Amino acid sequence: MAANGVRVVRVSPGWIETEASVALAQRLATEHGVDIAQGRRMIMDSLGGIPIGRPSQPEEVASLVAFLASDRAGTITGAEYRIDGGTVPTA
Repeated sequence: MAANGVRVVRVSPGWIETEASVALAQRLATEHGVDIAQGRRMIMDSLGGIPIGRPSQPEEVASLVAFLASDRAGTITGAEYRIDGGTVPTA
């Protein structure tokens, strides 16, 4: 596709801290009688852990996508970008 001027890139986000995921963390916290930080920890643990210690923020994903769509990334093609705080091991 690159020969036709079409670049192909994939963005693979992990847990993104959206309003819905905050509500889930709060619901888990309430159900288990703990604070929201523990509710977030339950979600991270269910994913097998997030080595960086927190979910990604929507703005972080948006910044990556904006970069990849920009002229500054004009020669990037055939690549995948995980934005998951290290949830999926790459080595």
